[in-house]
Amino acid sequence: MYAIIRTSGKQYRIEPGTVLELDRLEGEPGKILTLDGNVLLVSDDTGLKVGTPVVTGAAVDLEVMGHFRGEKLVVFKMKRRKRNRCKNGHRQELTRVRVKDIRAA
Repeated sequence: MYAIIRTSGKQYRIEPGTVLELDRLEGEPGKILTLDGNVLLVSDDTGLKVGTPVVTGAAVDLEVMGHFRGEKLVVFKMKRRKRNRCKNGHRQELTRVRVKDIRAA
């Protein structure tokens, strides 16, 4: 059984037990989050269910494992021949989750 979900403007193919690193989600470590309006596709023993745009009645349970910050990215902007340079860094706030269950409609 697998599903395709949408969160934070990105799509992920998930199966039970999959560990994902998503953009920061609300919830304490150990808490179970339910995504019910973001399931785009569900495949199970009965067949494939494709949503238009989401599958009604389908839900995914995610267990929050922890919050952390991603690796540092260097953002460097330069305008040639103008001596204009700007160097910044960025670290994305992320949440590590484990897929507990996929429920089809």
